[in-house]
Amino acid sequence: MSLNILEIIYLIASLTFVIGLKMLSHPESARKGNLIAAFGMLIAVIATITIYQPFDSAKAINYGLIALGLIVGTIIGTMMAKKVKMTAMPQMVSFFNGMGGACAALIAIIEFQNHETSVSGSFDGEFLVMLLGLIIGSVSFSGSMIAYGKLEGKIKDKVLPMNQLINMVMLFTIVALTVYQMLGYGDATVFYVLLVIALIYGILFVMPIGGADMPVVISLLNSFTGVAAAFGGFLYGNKAMLTGGILVGSAGTILTILMCTAMNRSLTNVLLGAFGGAKAGGAKGEVGDQTAKEISITDTAVLLSYSQNVVIVPGYGLAVAQAQHICHELEKLLEDKGVNVNYAIHPVAGRMPGHMNVLLAEADVPYERMQEMDEINPRMPNTDVVIVIGANDVVNPAAKKDPSSPIYGMPILEVDQAKNVIILKRGMSAGYAGIENELFFYPKTRMLFGDAKDSLQKLAAEVKEV
Repeated sequence: MSLNILEIIYLIASLTFVIGLKMLSHPESARKGNLIAAFGMLIAVIATITIYQPFDSAKAINYGLIALGLIVGTIIGTMMAKKVKMTAMPQMVSFFNGMGGACAALIAIIEFQNHETSVSGSFDGEFLVMLLGLIIGSVSFSGSMIAYGKLEGKIKDKVLPMNQLINMVMLFTIVALTVYQMLGYGDATVFYVLLVIALIYGILFVMPIGGADMPVVISLLNSFTGVAAAFGGFLYGNKAMLTGGILVGSAGTILTILMCTAMNRSLTNVLLGAFGGAKAGGAKGEVGDQTAKEISITDTAVLLSYSQNVVIVPGYGLAVAQAQHICHELEKLLEDKGVNVNYAIHPVAGRMPGHMNVLLAEADVPYERMQEMDEINPRMPNTDVVIVIGANDVVNPAAKKDPSSPIYGMPILEVDQAKNVIILKRGMSAGYAGIENELFFYPKTRMLFGDAKDSLQKLAAEVKEV
């Protein structure tokens, strides 16, 4: 009877995961969806601890350790979530994702110690699931930790000599050892050698990938963790764990494909291309014989106030400056003057998918004002002014015009089609991809140098006076 109740609770938890994931697709319902999914996970965990096995005083220490783990994990997770800045959210996602991969690998290790080898010649599906969970979980853990370090600026891009060949050899070795184990020839030593190789492969797999492709890598590693968790669900016959893993794995895979499409690149090209390692642009004001033209706060305020259509392009610089609230204030001031203001959102703006949407939603920007690339690009020729705040690569015309550029073919926000372009930046540094942006030197482009938040505050004050 108790096991039937447990299965019903797992079914309810699985439904909350699906409902929560669906609600995450819209900023207005995302917070509620997150809470619903979290509630489902909570009841699944509590039910597993209290219903799966009757309390046994002989195992009281196990319950104590479980309680301790829950308390410590809750405290650490809550503190990290409260302190994290929006700009550091990708790092946090990588870190938590790595912890999920580590858990999946630990499950495989523990179950291996209790696993009884099947009769020689018979297929051991449970053992295969165990090995796959070990490999994928280990790759996800070590790869996510490297991604975290790179996003945090603690680890630099590094490409070893013959890095791709080394990775291919290691991948072949992993496959060969897995087959060797499945045929019944391996032992515990081979199992742990497989663990070590998978951990090293995860490091070498992520290390050479450039900064501009890190959002894709994070999404891919997230799908790895989901698949590894699903394998754990298979091992334990846990429906909630299986459903959660499948949802994370499939969502991560779909998101990875969508991001590659948005960048007009294949996943293979992302993983092998080491994109983002190009040399940064020149110094403030000029590169070669080109000179960027500046504009004052007053002139910018006048130009905006007497426009009909204005488009704001948010980027990572907006997040770094924590300028989303003052940006929304400027938007409202312009709206009061009869100016139509919208936001142009590129799929890979920021450091992770949806970064800009969440940032603007935090400042109470109406969701209907956040226009996707396909919606806003056809309206660019009729736009009087585009304000680019901290974005770079996603507005770089080289993606359309320069076949030698690393970002050539990537769909961009076509701000160069607007009548006027004003770019808010601290200086003339290159973007995350490390390449120069020719838009800075177009005749219709003006640079408003300075901290984004400070510039927007001054701009809002001037707009009030116009």
